[in-house]
Amino acid sequence: MPLALLALAISAFGIGTTEFVMMGLLPDVAADMGTSVPTAGYLVSAYAIGVVIGAPLLTAVGARTPRKRMLVLLMGLFTVGNLASALAPGYGWLLAGRVLSGLPHGAFFGVGAVVAARLVTEDRRARAVATMFLGLTVANIVGVPAGTAIGQALGWRATFLLVGAIGVIAMASLAALVPHLPVEHQRGVGHEVRALGHRQVVLGLLTAVFGFGGVFAVYSYLASIMTKVTGLAESSLTIVLALFGIGMTLGALVAGPLTDRALRPTLYGGLGSLAAAMLVFHAVVDIKWAAMTMVVVLGGLGFMTTTPLQMLIMQKARHAPTLASAGNQSAFNLANAGGAWLGGVAVAAGWGWRSPMLVGVVLALAGLGIALLAGALDRGTPSRSRIVARGVPRLRRARAAESVSG
Repeated sequence: MPLALLALAISAFGIGTTEFVMMGLLPDVAADMGTSVPTAGYLVSAYAIGVVIGAPLLTAVGARTPRKRMLVLLMGLFTVGNLASALAPGYGWLLAGRVLSGLPHGAFFGVGAVVAARLVTEDRRARAVATMFLGLTVANIVGVPAGTAIGQALGWRATFLLVGAIGVIAMASLAALVPHLPVEHQRGVGHEVRALGHRQVVLGLLTAVFGFGGVFAVYSYLASIMTKVTGLAESSLTIVLALFGIGMTLGALVAGPLTDRALRPTLYGGLGSLAAAMLVFHAVVDIKWAAMTMVVVLGGLGFMTTTPLQMLIMQKARHAPTLASAGNQSAFNLANAGGAWLGGVAVAAGWGWRSPMLVGVVLALAGLGIALLAGALDRGTPSRSRIVARGVPRLRRARAAESVSG
């Protein structure tokens, strides 16, 4: 694999760390800012809002910017956002810093996925994209626990200063290792937007919203589930989150080769297995060793859906893949917000802390249904090669008739 993928993975590591580390720092931030933990929780939502807004906006603005320069600029904005968070004098400024940090997230992964795919041969593109996303999964094993520990020991501002330093390292790596790729023919933002409206792209985005929403319906309440139902001590939560990250990493490693071999079957298998795993988790959650095993399985199967979805959307928008690829990141963050909200609705309705898993089952099955529908519609659409092939004999007969009559 090219060294440029290492630069992309380092960048993804920084992004993944800042995205998820706030969950472990909420009590410290709330105490320092003189606010409640639920109010501090809006800082998590602020980042997601930044992703949803920034993905299409920054991708459109940078449509004519060379890929390498765009990646460096996006990581520069990410670094500024984290430094602004570290130096925020009050809650409102911190909220703005979190939005700013989230703005480049989707655009970076959208552009990065396109660059990663162009660095390798066609039969290894899914593996290249999965390698970039490995940085995101490793962040959940190393970056988030380490950032939480540093924040608790030295103050939460130290964590964001550290992430800002990672951003500087990522910028240097991108500048040094990513080659100057030839600029493709630019068809303008309008063409990118039209590609985003392609039926298969829309169905792919909906699959991400529902399918991955099932993961976040459970992950958002994993701490409460494992302490209130499984009976683990709160001191064990760092281990639980690390186990989820290990599962994500294993899922990314498996998803790349499988997607290169059979894209849609990998997607179908991932979503179906995800629904089954959450059903099993619901049944065994009160058994400690079984529950911790299912945390790894959930992380692995959940992340197995990301690579095939990313590749599918890039394929179906192949003449304008960047905005569609970035839009997929917005879809994943909508899944984050929507899954967490639906899981919370179930708990608030009095259905207990097991109920988010059943919500996750329903969402994963909905995602699978949309994916199967998209596959069926795709098979029913004549490809350009078949249309051309059917047209050749007709053209030859017409020319022959013209020559005879002539």
